[in-house]
Amino acid sequence: MPTLNWIGKEAVVRHHKEVPFRLLEPVPELSCGPAENGNLIVQGDNLHALKAPLPRYAGQVKCIYIDPPYNTGNEGWAYNDNVNSPEIRRWLGEVVGKEGETLDRHDRWLCMMYPRLVLLRQFLREDGAIFVSIDDNDVASLRLLMDEVFGATNFVATVLWQKVYSPKNSARHLSEDHDYVVIYAQRGETWRPNLLGRTDEQNAAYKNLDDDPRGLWKTSDLSARNHYSDGTYSVITPSGRVIEAPPKGRYWTISRDRFHELDRDNRIWWGKKGDSIPQFKRFLSDVKDGRVPQTMWFYGEVGHTQEAKKELLELVDFDTSGDVFITPKPTRLVQRILQISTDTDSIILDSFSGTGTTGHAVMKQNAEDGGRRRFIQIEMDKGIAENVTAARMTRVVAGYTTAKGKPVHGLGGGFQYCRLSKEPPVRRRRPDPQRRDLPATGGIRLVCRNRQRLHRSGRHALARRPRGSRHLSAVQRHLERQIGGGRQCADSRGV
Repeated sequence: MPTLNWIGKEAVVRHHKEVPFRLLEPVPELSCGPAENGNLIVQGDNLHALKAPLPRYAGQVKCIYIDPPYNTGNEGWAYNDNVNSPEIRRWLGEVVGKEGETLDRHDRWLCMMYPRLVLLRQFLREDGAIFVSIDDNDVASLRLLMDEVFGATNFVATVLWQKVYSPKNSARHLSEDHDYVVIYAQRGETWRPNLLGRTDEQNAAYKNLDDDPRGLWKTSDLSARNHYSDGTYSVITPSGRVIEAPPKGRYWTISRDRFHELDRDNRIWWGKKGDSIPQFKRFLSDVKDGRVPQTMWFYGEVGHTQEAKKELLELVDFDTSGDVFITPKPTRLVQRILQISTDTDSIILDSFSGTGTTGHAVMKQNAEDGGRRRFIQIEMDKGIAENVTAARMTRVVAGYTTAKGKPVHGLGGGFQYCRLSKEPPVRRRRPDPQRRDLPATGGIRLVCRNRQRLHRSGRHALARRPRGSRHLSAVQRHLERQIGGGRQCADSRGV
């Protein structure tokens, strides 16, 4: 099997194990609604921020959606796409060393992505899946990277999303009308998508031309190109015409006996005059309650980039046009992902939350189907996390007034906003009982910045992988006690 190699790989393959566990520090003034909603926005480097909630959420997330930097080389906009931000360059210098200063953008992108994907997989349930938005710049590298982290056998599909509704006349070569959504499951052999609801257009194709008491039906072909040794017989139409064989180059898809059985049950349609090539009558009552998801997602069903920008501008106040995100994702796109991959009480994780579309989609889907889904959104940039992600979610929760003065009701719920602690919990070794200048308390103590004791035991609680999905480490239990109830959302009309 082909493997992917790049400069700096050896330095990052096991780096996720070296990342310390940090505490999440709640910020009540940026939170909204009661804490028991279970929704979380975390500001901090997404590698460290992924490690912080891992003891609690390992093996519990049903769906992960990420929209990482596309690595286009574009550095002139809010969400740097060249993986060349000061934070990433500093991280590469610390982890990869001096070699990190000369990496090209593809090497940097792979160094950034690898340890994050390794941690993300640890969050997934056995029946969970990850969806990654990407474009042509690194879709090939992403596939090989995902094969290595998640396993090639767990690849599900690559979806083509039609992101624009008209061609770009300024295109240098061809107008790029699509992006990709790459899907991998935790267990590919058992993961199955939910069926999508049937559309009115699909149901409209069913008629009842012969007043069959079983209701609406439509025809489907009874012949195919695949060779079938029992599919070359002749048939006689109700009008008496003999059809010597199926159409040229094709075979009947059922045996002669099965054909006559269906004909006696009035499941063969011979046309209005009773002398046409036979077709199978498929009743609406016999089809599945929904439709199988396909790999072509058109903007008519899941939205396009311009729709996403309109949503964003309505919910977030940007200082200048240069601050507006160029390629946000529409809420309908993420809702489609939720519809095919989650239950009504699932946890959804997005570690590149940016504009907060994932949280918005979760709340919108809950409002539509009565669900109780919860989200975890992680954003590295402090300004974006506060002024875009949290600001948008506050308006989604509490409601707002559009620029035209039209009130929009909030979806309810809420979220907790947290920052990462600057330093990991301090480990204090068991003191020597012979030393009289130290208290003989015994055991290891985990201490926050305020030196408050969190845990006394013979082992470091966060160094262990949780034994079960319900496991809560001592530090995480302490965190939950500290978070407590959140604030009620203020009127967001002036946000």
